[in-house]
Amino acid sequence: MIPDPEPAPPPPRADRLIGLFLFGAVAFNPPLLRVFGVEVMVLGWPFLALYVFTVWAGLIALLAVQIERPDATKRRPPRSE
Repeated sequence: MIPDPEPAPPPPRADRLIGLFLFGAVAFNPPLLRVFGVEVMVLGWPFLALYVFTVWAGLIALLAVQIERPDATKRRPPRSE
């Protein structure tokens, strides 16, 4: 009888997505937001708003890159001509 193969470990993509989630949770944590809530204007924008929108856009961009990246374990079949 053939023993059952061990389950494959989760792909590294899952680890990266969990890391991005944790980064977002820390970046938008109220104590950290208070650090950036100073009365400083940058190009006419409050520093807190600039921080929030920059981190938000960065997270969206990193998630898009990570989700759209082809998985290394799934290889395309060779093209036949």
